[in-house]
Amino acid sequence: MWGHAESRMSWFVYIIEASDSSLYTGITTDLKRRFKQHKSGKGAKYFNGRSPRKFVYTEDADNRSSASIREAQIKKLSKAQKLQLISA
Repeated sequence: MWGHAESRMSWFVYIIEASDSSLYTGITTDLKRRFKQHKSGKGAKYFNGRSPRKFVYTEDADNRSSASIREAQIKKLSKAQKLQLISA
């Protein structure tokens, strides 16, 4: 039953621009909540010493599995390739 509930959730892959102009990629079911977590220091350790500025890219995913796969694909891109994805 848990799997069925999870499959009905909307998943998102996102890229956040950090205060040092670096790009952080992650997944979530709630973009607003996740941004607040990053901002408050309760999100990824990546934001220790830097703060999230804004979402620069979001993409819908069908489920957690496809979101995780897409996140891994994006994380493998160079910064230039990520900037190209963002501007597309």
